[in-house]
Amino acid sequence: MLKRRRLTKRKTLLSWSSGKDSAWALHLLQQDPSIELVGLFTLIEQKHNRASMHDTRIEMLQHQADAAGLPLELVVLPDECSNEQYDAIMQAYIASAASNRVECMAFGDLFVSEIRQYRERQLQGSGISPLFPLWGMCTRYLVETMLAAGLHAHISSVDLNKLPAQLAGKRWSKDVIAGFPDGCHPCGENGEIHTVVVAGPMFNKPIPVSVGAVIERDGFAYADIILQGSGV
Repeated sequence: MLKRRRLTKRKTLLSWSSGKDSAWALHLLQQDPSIELVGLFTLIEQKHNRASMHDTRIEMLQHQADAAGLPLELVVLPDECSNEQYDAIMQAYIASAASNRVECMAFGDLFVSEIRQYRERQLQGSGISPLFPLWGMCTRYLVETMLAAGLHAHISSVDLNKLPAQLAGKRWSKDVIAGFPDGCHPCGENGEIHTVVVAGPMFNKPIPVSVGAVIERDGFAYADIILQGSGV
């Protein structure tokens, strides 16, 4: 009688932005029998003490990680972080992950080849392989699938060169997407929007939130997505 070969799972870290694309990448990885998710990592801007670009509070990030049943690591970027500083910080983090026997790092990128190539260069020679679970997916299919599955996200930042500030804080939905002007990617892959996910099949429970103040800074509108009962 032939014995079945035991599938060796690859220890994988997921780059966690707090938004819908990384959340959907998490969902796909959770269903992949070849993957053992060992944690999430998030880039934090020291100046604002929030997730880079998404402007997500650390306590929100921690609640997301708890809802996913995974540990969260914060990679802190200093004020006015240069490209050289960023590369050095990431190389140190990658080396640490490799020493802990991490085999893969996953990212929620969709189609911007320059970003993918940059991530691949970062990991080159580290012994860690890059994974891109969403890469090349049809945008319409991806949007419809995420929304149909119950993914619930709020728009946390808006590029004011592309979209109006009034969208900040809105729920990411078909109706909101339908109002995007021509040339704006519905998932915000070109930086038009960023989101914070508060419910979906990747979480074991929804995260109750409220939308706080909206501020404009450096060409973006940011909505403060606040945990209900946080006392903020």
